[in-house]
Amino acid sequence: MKELLKKLAEAYGPAGNEGPVREILRKEVEGLADEVKVDALGNLIAARRGPGPRVLLAAHMDEVGVIATHIDEKGFVRFSNVGGVSPYTLLGERVVFENGTVGTFGTEKLDDIKDLKFAKMFIDIGATDDKSAKEKVSVGDIAGFQRDARLDLGGRVIAKSLDDRSGCAVLVQVLRELKGRDIPNQVYVVFSVQEEVGTRGAKTAAYGVNPDIGIAVDVTGTGDTPEAYPMDVSLGKGPAIKVKDSSVITHPRLRQLMVDAAREKGIPYQLEVLERGGTDAGPIHLTREGVPSGAISIPTRYIHTPSEMADLSDIENAVKLIVALLEKPLGEKLL
Repeated sequence: MKELLKKLAEAYGPAGNEGPVREILRKEVEGLADEVKVDALGNLIAARRGPGPRVLLAAHMDEVGVIATHIDEKGFVRFSNVGGVSPYTLLGERVVFENGTVGTFGTEKLDDIKDLKFAKMFIDIGATDDKSAKEKVSVGDIAGFQRDARLDLGGRVIAKSLDDRSGCAVLVQVLRELKGRDIPNQVYVVFSVQEEVGTRGAKTAAYGVNPDIGIAVDVTGTGDTPEAYPMDVSLGKGPAIKVKDSSVITHPRLRQLMVDAAREKGIPYQLEVLERGGTDAGPIHLTREGVPSGAISIPTRYIHTPSEMADLSDIENAVKLIVALLEKPLGEKLL
């Protein structure tokens, strides 16, 4: 799974531009499901049919990025954010556009760093004037961070888009683990689009799948760095079973089933209360007449920066937890 995680994390794929990531995932899941398709919005859906309730597992393909809004006469590209990006994480970082054009962030003269805003910043793509810049970049082009993934940190990984390529890698591995096995549930894996700009892909995918149960696999913050905001989640202590975030309160029986599955298999786990932020579980649980839903989260530091950090054991244990859950007759226990 390490090679897949590295490949996914390094791939270009800001919200609305998930194509390269989708093609990597399509190749990985073909042969692991009864049907693999792309819906009208661009979600990749791998369906493993059979007896039992339809369980939707969702991880989003997109990452945060920036969008070109104006090119000035000197060839500097003004931009806005795509998703939750802070200007303070950008200075000196590199971005890459879909066509391969690379640039770095600069800023106008500031009297105080507290005055830093997107309106004061620009992307320098090395152009000498507006004509040469427009040969490389157009208004509306979207760029993502450019960073190599490092998986040699003693069990931890640093990469630009673990949110949520780590979740995508988890779901591919779940399908690998389930290949050739009989389980009492149907599994619909959705690699969703545009989560970072409003969980849009999951909303339409869930309507189409019409699931009985929904589980998002995404990242969550931690409280284990110096003077961090208090949060009872740490790297290396297992995947986090979501209790609540801004978009969903996990169905209590589903949450208990996750806890029971972890305890029965000896899988380390944590309980997550995320005070701000949400996942694809938000729109999934409000689909049609309502869907009992929750989330399994991968503890991650420095989310929405070019250098997010997670523990490989948490990622691997997320796979084990999902497989253990799917081995249970969820229709009998939950519905």
